Amino acid sequence: MTTKQEIRVNGLVHKVSASLDTPLLYVLRNELHLIGPRFGCGLAQCGACSVLLDGKEIRSCVTPVAAVGRRRITTLEGLPALWAKERGATAAPPPLHPLQQAWIDVGVPQCGFCQSGMMIQAADLLSTNKNPSEDQIRIAMNGHLCRCGTYPKILAAIKQAGAVMAKAGA
Repeated sequence: MTTKQEIRVNGLVHKVSASLDTPLLYVLRNELHLIGPRFGCGLAQCGACSVLLDGKEIRSCVTPVAAVGRRRITTLEGLPALWAKERGATAAPPPLHPLQQAWIDVGVPQCGFCQSGMMIQAADLLSTNKNPSEDQIRIAMNGHLCRCGTYPKILAAIKQAGAVMAKAGA
């Protein structure tokens, strides 16, 4: 049975029509037309569908839309505004979050399919630890699969973004 619900995504409240058990991923992609979270496995095993829920990474492919209520959902598209908020900025958000810029600077993506989920998990990590060790990054990123094997570049990009974020004092 389809119901009308309100969800908060990337700082905006959206009215959506979906069954309560519809995966959040489907609502984000099909109703809100956000392309950051991707369908990878449908089993919460690969991380391609990752989003932040109140700042913590979740797998949207297995999270029913009813479970999020009015909590804050952040997708890849919302990372710049999240970065601005973390710094207390009152002006327009920067065009890119430091993670997004680091991904570009380091040249992380090959096919790019997993990258949204990787950046979401890295944003969760860097929200509490701006200077993670390689082991801490590896542990935090465990469960996010990159079929192209760009793990060394992902690690370098996370280190670079953390340094930028620490310097900015966020």
